[in-house]
Amino acid sequence: MSFQQGLSGLNATAQNLNIIGNNIANASTYGSKTARAEFSDVYAAALGGAGAQAIGIGTTLAAVAHQFTQGNISTTENPMDLAISGAGFFQVTDGMNPPLFTRNGQFKVDRDGYIVNNGGLRLMGYSADAQGIIQPGKSVELKLPTAGVSPSATKEVLLEMNLDSRRDITKPAGVPSIDFDDAETYNNATSLIVHDAKGQEVALTYFFQKTATDTWDVYATANGVTVAGTAAAPLPVTTLEFEPDGSTPKTPVPPLPSLDQIPLTVSAGVNAQGAETLEINMVLDVTSATQFGSAFGVTDLRQDGFSAGLLTAITVESNGIVTARYSNGRSRPAGQVEIANFRNPQGLQSVGGNSWARTYASGDPVAGVPGDGALGSLQAGALEESNVDLTGELVNMITAQRSYQANAQTIKTQDQVLQALLNLR
Repeated sequence: MSFQQGLSGLNATAQNLNIIGNNIANASTYGSKTARAEFSDVYAAALGGAGAQAIGIGTTLAAVAHQFTQGNISTTENPMDLAISGAGFFQVTDGMNPPLFTRNGQFKVDRDGYIVNNGGLRLMGYSADAQGIIQPGKSVELKLPTAGVSPSATKEVLLEMNLDSRRDITKPAGVPSIDFDDAETYNNATSLIVHDAKGQEVALTYFFQKTATDTWDVYATANGVTVAGTAAAPLPVTTLEFEPDGSTPKTPVPPLPSLDQIPLTVSAGVNAQGAETLEINMVLDVTSATQFGSAFGVTDLRQDGFSAGLLTAITVESNGIVTARYSNGRSRPAGQVEIANFRNPQGLQSVGGNSWARTYASGDPVAGVPGDGALGSLQAGALEESNVDLTGELVNMITAQRSYQANAQTIKTQDQVLQALLNLR
C-alpha cells in the first residue's frame, strides 16, 4: 500500500465536496445547472507494461460535467423575465468579445434602451425596422424604441352593417332632404372617430335614410358639419341600392365609384376639444352592407388612422418577438430574440455569472428563433429554476464525506505499517 493512493483519494474527494457545495450554493440561482465530478483511475506507465498484475496509484478528477436538464419554470411579476422551455441558450454580449450563452432570463432595460442581464450584457436577436418588420439574418444587440409612434391620418373607413328592410321611407318631400337634428328624417345613424395628419380626433357620423324600396342614401357629418353639400342642402356621400334579396348592394353604374372606394373629404374644422383639425381625404368601404328583415346593426366599423402614442409596455411572445405597446392602442414588433443550441452543451466552458462560452469541444452554436426545429420556446414573465436536486446533493455530500474518511484511514494504516517496519530489530 502506498501513500499515493490515499492522497489522491483525499484530493479527489475534496474536489467532489467542492462541486457538491457549489451545487447547493446555487440551488436558488435561476438558470444554474448542476455539476458532477467524474473520476478516472491512474496507473503508472512502465517500460514493457505491468501486465495483469498492475496496481493503480490512485484516482484523478477527469471532468466537471454540467447537467443541462430542464429546470422547473416559475412565474414572476416581471414581463422582462424570460424562460426557455426546451433546448437552447440566450445569447448575450458586451459588444466587444464573442457572445456568451446563458439560461438565466432575468433581463431588464438599461438607460439606453438595451435589454440587459444583471451583468450588463446585452441580449441578442433580430432587429425590426420603423414599420415593425423583423429583419432576420445577423444577430444584433436588441434595443427597444424610445421614441413614440407618429400619428397617421385616416385613409380608409370600413362599414359592415345591416339595414332593416322593414323600415319606412323617411326622406322628406321638400328641401333640405335631411335634417341631422330631426330623427324623423332618417332611419339610423352610427359614429366613429377618425384622425387627421396631426392625429387629432374628428367625430364622423353616418346617417342612413331610406328613400325607396331597396334604396338608401348615406349622409355623413364631421364635427357636426355635413361632409357633402352645404348646411342648407346636404348631399349624400353615396346611395346604396340592394338586390331584391337584400344580400349585397348593386355595383354602381359608372361614373360612380365602386362601393369599396367611395371618396370622402372631411374639410378642416374645429373638433370637440376646440382644436383646429386638418382636411382628411379618405375612402369608404360598404361592400359588406346588407338589407335584411332584421333590426339595424353595425357588425364592424373601423378606420386605419391613429394619434401619436408613447411607449407604455413591452411583451415577449413565445416565438421571441418583442412587441412594443403604445398609449394610442397600437402595437409594433421591436425585435425578436434569437437563441442558440450546441451539439455538445457539456463542452461549454463556465465563465461565471450564469454564463458559458463556446469551446472547440462544444462546437459552433446553431442559432434560430424560439420554437423552430429543436429549439425551445420562450415563456415571458417566468424564470427557469436551478435543476439542482437539493436532497440528492445532501446524500452525495454524506457519501463523499465517508469516502474522505476512508481515504484518510488508508493513509493512517500505511503510517502504522511503516512504523512497524521501523521498529523491527
